[in-house]
Amino acid sequence: MQHRTVDELMTKKVVSVGPETPFKEIVKELAQNDVTAVPVVDAANRVVGVVSEGDLMCKSADQPDPFGRLPVPCLEAWERVRAEGTRAEELMSAPAVCARPEWNVVEAARLMAVEGVKRLPVVDEADRLVGVVSRGDLLRVFLRDDRAIREEIVHDLLECTLGLAPSAVAADVTEGQVTLTGSVQDRGTIPVLVRLCRAVDGVVAVREHIVQQQQQERAGDSPPRRRSP
Repeated sequence: MQHRTVDELMTKKVVSVGPETPFKEIVKELAQNDVTAVPVVDAANRVVGVVSEGDLMCKSADQPDPFGRLPVPCLEAWERVRAEGTRAEELMSAPAVCARPEWNVVEAARLMAVEGVKRLPVVDEADRLVGVVSRGDLLRVFLRDDRAIREEIVHDLLECTLGLAPSAVAADVTEGQVTLTGSVQDRGTIPVLVRLCRAVDGVVAVREHIVQQQQQERAGDSPPRRRSP
């Protein structure tokens, strides 16, 4: 079982700006390319930060209310720098939180969740920009065909990983929802199987209706037959 990688999902044609790019040019790049953030790269195409719409909004939030109805915002020092900034290097969030092309969907999604970001610049071993992966890109795994999900579960998990016979456990997949039915000898196999199925790309939910097989009496343990008189 293998997850799709960031390299397969990321956008490879990336819009970026340099540290000296002025404020209005950044706004123009965002609008023209229909993106909400751009990586900031140095002369060697190494990522040094990211400028998002949120970073640029500091300037709007710091503008005085023309009608004098709103109080003057009390900004932190770093917010003041951004509010007064005019170039990408003054406006960007740094250091940038980046991903690697070989990462799988789980690794990228967890980093986004931990860091509270919506996208990750993707960099190579030398920290050069090679792409950008977004939440929307990662969600594309849920467009995976039900048939492909079922084939992976049946072949890779049930047969190869757990060594279960095709007649032991059946898997049905509808709209990414997996239903497992059948029986296993060891009840401890059930939570393992459910956990592995949940890790398959494109799976939305897993339901199981699996029972433990009744152990058959061994021939040597059965009581001796009585001889007829």
